[in-house]
This record gives sequence, C-alpha cells and structure tokens, in this order.
Amino acid sequence: MTDPVPANPFIRYRTRLDSYAIARARGWSDDEFVALVGRLDDAIAGVAGHGFVSTPTRTVPRLADALGVEATVHVKDETGNVGGSHKARHLFGVMLHLAVTDDQQGELAIASCGNAAVAAATLARAVRRPLRVFIPVWADPVVVELLKSLDARVEVAERRAGEHGDPAYLRFVEAVGSGAVPFSVQGSSTPTTIDGGRTIGWELADQIADTPGRVRLFVQIGGGALASAAWKGLREGRPSTPVVLHAVQVEACAPLPRAWRLVTDDLASDLSLDIPDRPAARAGLLEGRATEAHRLMSEHVDRYMRPWDPVGSSAATGILDDVTYDWRTVAGPMIEGGGWPVVVTESQILEANRLGREHTGIDVDPTGTAGLAGLLERSTRDTIERDDQVVLLFTGIRRSQGPPDAG
Repeated sequence: MTDPVPANPFIRYRTRLDSYAIARARGWSDDEFVALVGRLDDAIAGVAGHGFVSTPTRTVPRLADALGVEATVHVKDETGNVGGSHKARHLFGVMLHLAVTDDQQGELAIASCGNAAVAAATLARAVRRPLRVFIPVWADPVVVELLKSLDARVEVAERRAGEHGDPAYLRFVEAVGSGAVPFSVQGSSTPTTIDGGRTIGWELADQIADTPGRVRLFVQIGGGALASAAWKGLREGRPSTPVVLHAVQVEACAPLPRAWRLVTDDLASDLSLDIPDRPAARAGLLEGRATEAHRLMSEHVDRYMRPWDPVGSSAATGILDDVTYDWRTVAGPMIEGGGWPVVVTESQILEANRLGREHTGIDVDPTGTAGLAGLLERSTRDTIERDDQVVLLFTGIRRSQGPPDAG
C-alpha cells in the first residue's frame, strides 16, 4: 500500500528544505524533523484554527476569456493559508531554521503594513515568543486590531526629520541592531525566509500540466521575496520547463522596473548591443545573460536600486515598498528567462481585483491580484502565445470591506 502524500508542504517537501539539511547535518533523524514540523504546526493551528496544507491551483478559462488571452491561465489561491496569505509560508521556514539551530531566545521583529505582520504575530503567539511589529501611520485599523489581539507589540513608525526611506523598515533595522531577531519576509534581512517560500513553487510544479510551452509567472512585487522564492521553487520542481518571470509594480511606486531598465542599459552597452526601447524586445535580446547582469548589480547597487520618492497611493498597499529589497534575485531571473517588469496603473489594479474576484469567487484584496493587473497591460498580454501557461498568485484575503488592506 502506497503511503498518502502529506498534506503539509513542509513535510511533503522536507528533503528540499535548507532547514532539513541543517538538521540532518546536526544528527537529526528524518522522524525527528517531521515531529518538529508537526509540533509547530499543531501550535499554529491552535491560534489560527488550522495549520499548513498545500493550497489549490486551478485553471480559470473564464478569466482567460475576459482578458482575451488564448493561453491557459492558472490561479494559485493563498488566501486560505495560515494568516490569510502566503506570508506565513516564508515565516514558517524561518521558524524551522530557528528551531534546528537552537535560536529560541530573544524578541522577534518585523516591519509590515498588513499580511506579513498578521502571519508573524500568528506564528509568534503559537510558540509564545514576543514580537515587535513596526507599521506605517496609514496601516489598516482592522489589521492593527488583529495584531493587538495576537499579543504583538505594535509600534507606529513616523518619519523623522530629514529621514529617507520607509520609516517602518528603518525602525525594524534599528531594533535588529539592538538585538531583536529578524522575523521578516524580506530575504535581504532574513535570508531563511526564501526557504519556506519555495514551497509555493514546488506545489506549482506538481499542480500545473507539464507541457512543451513556457510558464509565464506574473508576480506582484513589494519587497520581492515572493517572486524570487516562487520562481526558484518552480525551477527546482520543473527544471526542464522554461519559466518567464514578470514582476508587477504600480506607477505610484516602481523602483524595480527603473532598476531593471538601468541594468539592461548597462548590460547592452557592455555587450556592444543596440538596446531596443520596448521591454519585450529588450528582454529577448538579453535573455540568458543573468551572470553578466549579476556582476553589474553587485558592483553598482546604489546606481540601480534607489528609494522611490515620493511614494504615491494605491489600493495595492502591500506593494508600496519604496525599495525592492530582494531586487537582484528578481531582476536576475527575469533576465535569465527573457522576462521583464510590468508597470501598471491604478485603474488596472482596481480592474484586476474586480475581474479576479468575479471570475474565481476568491475574496482576494487588490494587492493579491496585482499580478493579474500585469496581464491587463496590452504590450505584455500581446506577447503571450497559445501554448504558454500563465500563472497568477492570489496572495491575500480581503480583510476590509472599505479601503483594501495589504496583500
């Protein structure tokens, strides 16, 4: 009799996790690691009402028809995950690393305007560990009350005179400098956050058909960890499938597309290539040049990634990070696979949310459907071919009926 496939992705894919490799190197048995995941998951279920399971991915022909796309369109629904979003996957990966390395002491810290904070507070309460959450002044009151109900120490970060950058993130950095343990969904500050996020890509590799065409992954970008983790996991789970990454940001705050254009300008110059203006043509010309791009990005960080100032407003509040913290691990895969970033308007953000909710029935917030907004941009949509598979990540449940919350 064949053993059933474990529902919990952290058990199902455990041998691919970095935390598993560390545990085994330290002498843990497989059973001991599985027991750890089970104990933590049970504790989380005691707070959230349920633990981790693989989230569904389904084909949505009605949505493809509404968009005028002939390719197959898949939607992965993360709104039913722990904490109402994908963020808890990242943080559970961090929690496993803390457990296998015996780092069980000290206050945790995170900067977030919404779902990442809720996920962090849920997991921190489950293991009875103190958490400081730094939030912007405009954070959704519904989210703030939820954080307080989970016993998080909420601190509103106001901008100081002469200060540049996100005040919440700056206060988080100060807290970590004073001894707090980073419990963040940004790979730049918490590298182990990518480990758990890869489970999204591994699931996608098992859930979507293995066809000869390309997979086009449209991902909404705030800090960038979701895109880098999902792309990495999908590539690991389906190494023979070409994966084209499209990072989506809104006009109100688009530091990544600006950085990508500067990098590709310099890359083309180094290669003595005439660089076209159209993003699709530019991406096609430089496809496969990730090694050269990473060299440039490492040598000239401040030239390419600078804070977006001023940051405008958007219903997709969860992607208004003034800096794309994990930008190199998003720009590199785009260049490698021939993808490019897509800048969308606020009207496209709102229309994407309407279409996404109408044609899937998922009660997702505008941040969570911002990747879909990238498909509303005609210059991008016109490049999609019939045998492509388009993958969208619906990432955050709608918490407020009025102004939408972060995804």
